[in-house]
Amino acid sequence: MNQPPNGPQNSAEREQRQKLQQEREALHLQQEKQRLKAANRYRTLAWIRNSIALLVGALEILLAIRFLLRISLANLDNMFASFMMNLSAPFMRPFSTLFISPTNSDASRIFDLNILVAMAVYGLLGGLAIALVNYFQGPAPTHR
Repeated sequence: MNQPPNGPQNSAEREQRQKLQQEREALHLQQEKQRLKAANRYRTLAWIRNSIALLVGALEILLAIRFLLRISLANLDNMFASFMMNLSAPFMRPFSTLFISPTNSDASRIFDLNILVAMAVYGLLGGLAIALVNYFQGPAPTHR
């Protein structure tokens, strides 16, 4: 009497349980796919954000070297100095005539305010680009 009946009711219950189990597994699989997609998006946008930070940082260093060369009486015929000035020239072109830069009495040392403005503008643009990527990223994916 302790044995459950092997009739149609028992097989129907078993089929119902199997169906519920399959639905749970399908839902779990769908959730895992969504989590994986969100994690891949998060990773891609993090790579973009890091790339922007690296490029803006390198540009800021390049402009800082240009500023130091201009203010320190560097010999612009020197290979390193001319290389740095030529490399940074395209980035300085939009700012080259913004201000008249003050010099010392013999105009040998130039305090190039344009370089400082360029550094500030490029830094702000880089920060804006990173903020935009963060906005599109949305909240971080949840981990179990």
